[in-house]
Amino acid sequence: MTEQHVINPLSLGVDYPALAARFRPIFQRIADGAVAREQSRELPHAPIQWLKEAGFGAVRVPVEYGGGGASLPQLFELLIELAEADSNVPQALRGHFAFVEDRLNAAPSAGRDLWFKRFVDGDIVGCAWTEVGAIAIGDVITKVSPDGDQWTLNGEKFYSTGSIFADWIDVYAQRSDTGGDVIAATRARQPGVEHSDDWDGFGQRTTGSGTSRFTNAVVEAENIIDFATRFKYQTAFYQLVLLASLAGIGRAALRDVAHQVRSRQRIYSHGNASHVSQDSQVQQVVGEVAALVYAAEASALKATLPAQRAYVARFGGDEGLEREANVAAEIESATAQVVVSGLIQRATSELFNALGASDVRQGKALDRHWRNARTVSSHNPVIYKARIVGDWVVNGAEPPFVWQIGNGPAKT
Repeated sequence: MTEQHVINPLSLGVDYPALAARFRPIFQRIADGAVAREQSRELPHAPIQWLKEAGFGAVRVPVEYGGGGASLPQLFELLIELAEADSNVPQALRGHFAFVEDRLNAAPSAGRDLWFKRFVDGDIVGCAWTEVGAIAIGDVITKVSPDGDQWTLNGEKFYSTGSIFADWIDVYAQRSDTGGDVIAATRARQPGVEHSDDWDGFGQRTTGSGTSRFTNAVVEAENIIDFATRFKYQTAFYQLVLLASLAGIGRAALRDVAHQVRSRQRIYSHGNASHVSQDSQVQQVVGEVAALVYAAEASALKATLPAQRAYVARFGGDEGLEREANVAAEIESATAQVVVSGLIQRATSELFNALGASDVRQGKALDRHWRNARTVSSHNPVIYKARIVGDWVVNGAEPPFVWQIGNGPAKT
């Protein structure tokens, strides 16, 4: 082992079957309760605790630090399997894995090693970036202020996905002294931090994507991180989590429609067979759903490859190569988003053509697949991603690497 590897080992991948085998029993346990949680809107506190205890949150941490050493393609393959069990759970962990990725991209230091230890010990990180209310685009009203040898955080965020389950929260804030944008890594379980499960979307209901309020919450000085140092392929990374969630939703929908067709006894007089499972037209529908899901998963996994190249290039000493990999990560994740969103929405709707009116009953909860897919697809509007890809293909225009949302100027 070279000195460089001792100082800064990278997570380049491990044996995937062995890695996945550690977590598949937990994924099955999560799947077993998914419909009940959906119907009662029960937050997945227990499933996330099972994953924490199994070391799932540390799968990207280098093996030299006690982590799983998974590559990015392997992480997203795991997230697809997890999303098949319950698509709310990987989205709830989206902020965690993004913060882990940021620490993986940070320069080697004792502080980075401490975060690695926290991840290995089971700590989970939520996120809170989006400002609440009539805020102009680009404005940050959540402030972090120096207070002796520490800092205090004040503000309110929405879409704070996963924070209600977390030990820490990755908060996007502005320094009150310099106006600089920072990440304030805040302990989630302290006075001055309030979590509300007030997300009321029709899909992805149990991701914990509600409001977080910070009132003089304490932030240690070492956990104020200059946003300018944030890992460069972050927007691609966030999108890849959503693509993995969509691919997993598709797999779950295919699993469920195959089961319903296989077990269905009632037939139509104008059908083609004495059993639905032998009806050629029904088989065709299921086959088409399978093809849509296959194409979506293949696209999602292919889009992970440039992100891994960007991670490796971060420490390669070639700025041009790193820039090229970051652009590719953004463009390919956006390209996949354009097609995967449509494929899975279609698959989760078409499956009902293989079934009957009784299969739309709430007790079966088959509608959750479309509702969840439509909700995931509504993040980072696909129309803008298609334009960005087109501008790159036609004009070579580099994509934006930071997304923001807020009010535009007043109409005149």
